Amino acid sequence: MLTTLLKGFIVGLGASIPLGPLGVLCVQKTLSKGRNSGLFTGLGASVSDTFYAGLALLGLAFVENIINENRAIVMLVGGIIIALIGLKVYRTNPIKQIRQKSSHKRHLEDFVEALVMTITNPGALFLILGLFAAVGINSYDSDSAGSVSIITTLWGVFLGTVTWWFTLTTTINVFRKKFRLKQLIMINRIAGVIIMALGVISTFDGLIKLILQLKK
Repeated sequence: MLTTLLKGFIVGLGASIPLGPLGVLCVQKTLSKGRNSGLFTGLGASVSDTFYAGLALLGLAFVENIINENRAIVMLVGGIIIALIGLKVYRTNPIKQIRQKSSHKRHLEDFVEALVMTITNPGALFLILGLFAAVGINSYDSDSAGSVSIITTLWGVFLGTVTWWFTLTTTINVFRKKFRLKQLIMINRIAGVIIMALGVISTFDGLIKLILQLKK
């Protein structure tokens, strides 16, 4: 049981550490709005990663096939969503965010924003599948022992992702007070441009794949 939990934990860490659009967004939220905002952003990604891990563990091959068959559309739509989030980040005034009081509503917005960004990224599923193979985890049967293993693994994945986001936001928050307001504005714009660029790349990649499919 402990070994299964540890393997899931390793998968969770491995799925979260690569700093993609979500990582950039998490850093930006932490610097502009504080650690709690960054942490709730990370939690949105944790829920999405755990969901994908559940699909992988249950051996839902048809889900993987659907994503593969519609990969171009998923990348196109996902890229547009990521680009729009990047545009929002770019246009957001971090000084105004700092002055705003923290609230459950704002944290919920951070959570949902990250959840949508991650759930529309099919790469997360394939990354988790690869990590499962690397640590020696296969899909489980639907018997009681298999169900316990699935739940234990998923808890491990969730704890692994949360541990990474907590560590990242706590570390960034330590340096937050050392940044001046003008530097925060610049960081905000840089983060927005990076997220938009990643979204545009995904959009064009999906568009090219869709055009090639239509030509066949």
